[in-house]
Amino acid sequence: MDGATVAVADVSAKQTQKKRSRARPASQTSSSKISSGAEGGRGGGVLLFDKYEISSVKVADQSIAEYVKFNKQPYPNLFGRRKNQAYYNAHSNIIERFMNKLMRGGTGKKVGGKFIRTEGRLQGKKLKVMHIVEDSFDTINRKTSRNPVQVFVDALQNAAPIEDVTRVRYGGISYNVAVGMSSNRRVDVALRNIALSALISAFQKKKRLSDALADELLLAADRAPDSYAIKKRIEGERIAKRAR
Repeated sequence: MDGATVAVADVSAKQTQKKRSRARPASQTSSSKISSGAEGGRGGGVLLFDKYEISSVKVADQSIAEYVKFNKQPYPNLFGRRKNQAYYNAHSNIIERFMNKLMRGGTGKKVGGKFIRTEGRLQGKKLKVMHIVEDSFDTINRKTSRNPVQVFVDALQNAAPIEDVTRVRYGGISYNVAVGMSSNRRVDVALRNIALSALISAFQKKKRLSDALADELLLAADRAPDSYAIKKRIEGERIAKRAR
């Protein structure tokens, strides 16, 4: 009787082991997929807007590669999480940073040659801006059959200035001095100029903002002299060259 109970216990133990061994590969494969997705490529196999490949995007300018990040979500919105942590910009999605630039409002009044962006219709409307960016990417893909994420990264690299000027006062005299720009500021200035160009092109015109943004991204990606962001970079670097 004792031997029979021991045999039954052994059989039940073997059955439970078989069940666990059958269940292990699924969990192991899922965990391996998650780890490979987090480590492999920029997007880990996630498609931006469920349409465009991220893992194949290449950043030729290694000085700003650290700040060109994509999160593992199809829609770039972190809802303000981690905003109080250090180096938040280095870890935030580059598409979300660009959307935040577009949400700063319209062009408003022109004062002293500068566009004062007040009373804009996009302030706080992140979902609307996300649809605008998605529509502009669809337009780029339809016109050129290229990956719009790669076009965006190329435009960002070409529009990022290298030098800037700062005012220095010495002995009662103020003059400009050329200074190098940090990688984070280069990315920030490029995003600002691209967003401002789209806002200016669509302000009080029949042109949609998504179309204006698509045109500016294509011009900046091709280093066209008609691009507003490229003009701002050339102008700023020329002023810095004179101030050396």
